[in-house]
Amino acid sequence: MKNNCCFGLFILACMFAAAPVFSQPTNYTYNYDFWREQVASPDAYRVGAYILGTNIGVGNFRDPQGLYIRGNRIYICDTGNDRILLLEVNEKGEHVLVKTVRSVMIEGSESFFNSPSDIFECREGFLYIADTENNRILKLDKNWNFIFAIYKPDDESIEDYFEFLPIKLVVDFANRIFVQARNINKGLMEFDSRGEFSGYMGANKVTVNIVDYVWKMLSTQAQKERMDLFVPTEYSNLALDNDGFVYVSNSSGQTDPVRRLNAMGQDILIRNGYEDPSGDLVFGNAGGITGRSRFIDVVPFDNDSYACFDRTRGRIFMYDFQGNLLYAFGGIGNREGCFLLPTALDRMGDSLYALDSRSASLTRFDLTKYGQAINDALDEYKAGHYEASAVLWEDVLKMNGNYDLAYIGIGRAALRQSEFQKAMRYYKLKHYREGYGKAFQLYRKQWMEENLWKILLVLGILVLVPPFIKSIIKTVKEIKEA
Repeated sequence: MKNNCCFGLFILACMFAAAPVFSQPTNYTYNYDFWREQVASPDAYRVGAYILGTNIGVGNFRDPQGLYIRGNRIYICDTGNDRILLLEVNEKGEHVLVKTVRSVMIEGSESFFNSPSDIFECREGFLYIADTENNRILKLDKNWNFIFAIYKPDDESIEDYFEFLPIKLVVDFANRIFVQARNINKGLMEFDSRGEFSGYMGANKVTVNIVDYVWKMLSTQAQKERMDLFVPTEYSNLALDNDGFVYVSNSSGQTDPVRRLNAMGQDILIRNGYEDPSGDLVFGNAGGITGRSRFIDVVPFDNDSYACFDRTRGRIFMYDFQGNLLYAFGGIGNREGCFLLPTALDRMGDSLYALDSRSASLTRFDLTKYGQAINDALDEYKAGHYEASAVLWEDVLKMNGNYDLAYIGIGRAALRQSEFQKAMRYYKLKHYREGYGKAFQLYRKQWMEENLWKILLVLGILVLVPPFIKSIIKTVKEIKEA
């Protein structure tokens, strides 16, 4: 009996030794299909590093609100501790503390930060800080020396009681400063390179609830005065892309939660996907979390794709330049790769950095082989290398046969190469009606051009042959009668 037990344990050990070892995913990654159903996919990103204040020797972060990355430099606005931290990533991939800044010297006096919420480094190396509770924006040189400060503008469009509380900012290539200030719903406040107020840019759209509108129409004047006004919502964050356009997000969960603004403040974001970029398409109330996605930040990439950070469920949604959802991952919780209160998002190369104010942590996500294949396919298509793009989409399909965008990507590449029938076939597989209609239109035109001579020949025969035959019959008949 003892020998039998030992033999059984030996067999069991051999089975476990021979079993393949699979790496466990760290994040739940998914997409939506044509039927608006979630479809699980391989991880496009996985956690590469988890950074706490104690890891870098500065004690705990406290309610960090701002995150900005330039090159290998990471700026963190540790808002609750009234300080700004500068980290660098060395050749080993380690995050090293370079500087902790709590104040600046202004005219010989030390001026301390008060709840700094954001920081931006422009191309020339100048630093711009949204020093929120000090009601100012600071411009510093690369050595953190004071240049000038922007305070509440003296303008008739700004009420006397308004308190200037800048929370987010970017600086474009012309050194224009775009600021999102708390309680401002007229759009972004714009300042010129000298810090002079220029006006507002890109006001958010007004959202009207039809029930509230009708009720307001039927209300008395006293009731109307107590009601909320139909006013645009505030932006939640902003970012600058490589072309100088400003991406903005709003966390209202209403129309157009992410926009791309040109110099005139017009939204030029392309929305050609199954659905407009808005986060989760279907949602319930699991765990007491209710409502639609609310984007708290947006980050553009070099290939015009962009990532949006959802505060409602702690998810990161990645979209391509056409507005197609590439994948989504993350969640709310205490596990690795999830968040408690998402605050800010930025990137270093292809890696994403996500800041969580409640857990007081910074998480780095690195691309997987699957995510890299998707990015490479998009890069090749944007560069005009359509055949190479199609090959890469084929590789993506080998890793995820349910990935709709790979089929669409192959169809899109085929369309660019005038392989219209192939494009129609791949578009049809994933119910991409707009692409199929365009491919069919071009195929019809191509077919007509290639077969026009045949059509003209048939028409010529139909027009000329019957009279000719009729003439012959008439001639034969006349001969017979003669």
